[in-house]
Amino acid sequence: MQSVDRAVSVLEILARHGEAGVTEIAEELDVHKSTAFRLLGVLENRGLVSQASDRGKYFLGAGVLRLAGAAAVRLDISQEGVPVCREAADELGETVNIAVLDDDAAVNVMQARGTASVTAQNWLGRRTPLHATSSGKVLLAHMPSTLREGFLARPLPRFTERTVTGAALLRTELESVLERGYAMTTDELELGLAAAAAPIRAHDGKVIAAISVSGPVYRLGPERLSVVAKRMVAAGEELSRRMGYGV
Repeated sequence: MQSVDRAVSVLEILARHGEAGVTEIAEELDVHKSTAFRLLGVLENRGLVSQASDRGKYFLGAGVLRLAGAAAVRLDISQEGVPVCREAADELGETVNIAVLDDDAAVNVMQARGTASVTAQNWLGRRTPLHATSSGKVLLAHMPSTLREGFLARPLPRFTERTVTGAALLRTELESVLERGYAMTTDELELGLAAAAAPIRAHDGKVIAAISVSGPVYRLGPERLSVVAKRMVAAGEELSRRMGYGV
C-alpha cells in the first residue's frame, strides 16, 4: 500500500509542478533517489509519466489522459443521460439504464425509474454479464472484432435455461444486433426479466455505452418489447447527439 500511495503522490507532484526531476520528487516524498527512480520507472512503463530526454525531467504521460478521458466519458454520459432516461422512463413506465463497458462486463452508470417500476430492483452500479443482457450484447456487438472473438472463446456462464452460452449462436445474434440497431433479451439473466437496448455513440461514431429499458416479462412481452426497443433506438440517437455525434 505504501508503494501505491507513493506512486499516486508522484502523479500529484507532477500535476502540481508540470515537470520535476528525480531529486525533486525524492525530496518531496522524503525517500531515497533510487526509490523515486523505481517508482518513476513503473509509472513510465505504464505510460502514466514520460521523460523529457533533453532535460531529464518527468511529466505526466498520455496514459493519464486516457484514464481521465474514460472518467470524463462516464461523467458526461451520466449527466447528459438524465433528461433522456427520465423522459423515456416516464413515457414507458419502466426502468431505463445507461451502461458502459467495464472489462468483460457492463456496468450501469445511470438509472431512471418509471411509474410501473417503483418496486423494481436497483441496477445502478451493478456489473452485468455481456452475453446475458441487452446492454451487454450491444456493447459486445460493437467491440473490435479481436476483442469480441477473445470474449466468445471463453466459457460463458449460464444463468437460466434461456442464457445463450454457445459462441456460434451468440455470434449470429450479435450480427442481428448490428443489423437492426438494438438488442433484446428475455429470461436470459433472470427468469421473468425482459430488456431491450440500443447503442450510444461518441462524437467520432464509436459506441461508448448502451441505453436500455427493462421490466417484467408480463409487461414486456415480445410485441411490446419490439416497440420499446425502437424507443431505445430513438433515445440512443438523442443521447449520441448530446455527446456530439452527427452534430
